[in-house]
Amino acid sequence: MTYERINLGRYGEGKAANYLIKQGMKILEKNYRCGYGEVDIIAKEKDILVFVEVKTRKTSTYLSPFLAVNKHKQLQISKVALHYLLEKKVTEIPCRFDVVTIVDEQIQWIKGAFERGM
Repeated sequence: MTYERINLGRYGEGKAANYLIKQGMKILEKNYRCGYGEVDIIAKEKDILVFVEVKTRKTSTYLSPFLAVNKHKQLQISKVALHYLLEKKVTEIPCRFDVVTIVDEQIQWIKGAFERGM
């Protein structure tokens, strides 16, 4: 991954976190990593634990950045989420998987973007 892409990703994750905070969410973790991979943002919305994947693009293309969150990526995020729940001993709380896309400074928040990967 190039330095430019890393910076763009960090920029997008920060912008997404600020946006989610303004929407009333509490950010619990940023860039949570384990052996299975990484989740960009872990947040809480009321009594729901939310695992958020952020996709940032400089300019719009014909394809939505949401499409980059394919079945493989969903499964990876699900494994990281399960690891987080076990590590933090979190039980009996509803969870959701969201995607935030940022293209040309425009933010789109897709709540419940996918179900837990199988």
